[in-house]
Amino acid sequence: MSSGSQPLKDKNHNIIGYIVTDSNNKQTLQDKNHNILGYYDPKSNVTTNRNHNKVGYGNLLATLLK
Repeated sequence: MSSGSQPLKDKNHNIIGYIVTDSNNKQTLQDKNHNILGYYDPKSNVTTNRNHNKVGYGNLLATLLK
């Protein structure tokens, strides 16, 4: 199902989240507990939050990670 998962780390190398890319290159942002925080669709160039509300254009997933 997923074609890749990239861990995101803080300056101390602790995992703070993951970017999961599916076979259609859509990306899902997950926190360190694998809760979904948002989505990025490169075809439409739109980032949405976990409720699919538009955050903005471009890949803004990192802005959803707190």
